[in-house]
Amino acid sequence: MPTLLYNNRPARPSFHSALNEMLRDTLPAQHKPTESFSPAADVLEGPEGFQLQLMLPGVAKEDVKIDFQEGQLTVSGERKAPEAAENAPKFRRVESGYGQFSRTFRLPDTVDVTAISAELTNGILHLMLPFDSKKVSRLQIEVR
Repeated sequence: MPTLLYNNRPARPSFHSALNEMLRDTLPAQHKPTESFSPAADVLEGPEGFQLQLMLPGVAKEDVKIDFQEGQLTVSGERKAPEAAENAPKFRRVESGYGQFSRTFRLPDTVDVTAISAELTNGILHLMLPFDSKKVSRLQIEVR
């Protein structure tokens, strides 16, 4: 069965990321927002198709762009950091991602790209990727 492939995120944590996670509280804190990040993604498969969920807390739907080209679905956008006004609070520790983001997913031929829908609710972008009922991925032909 075809699967949805994605990049921009290692399948298993690397030694470096595991070490950083283990030592996070002992390492110096980051005091300013990043300029880019890679949102976490969950891929689910049901009888009607795939569901792709990207974690985008604090991102407005106007700041999200979804493109499909040559078998690849790209979700990109920006999470804006709070403006630094003169009397505004200052960052003391930053663990969430700000700035530009982009994730690319290679879609199998069984997805009907003309029927893809997207909804941003409670900081989670839900993309429905329905299977194309007209395409056949497997067929056994009877010999007469």
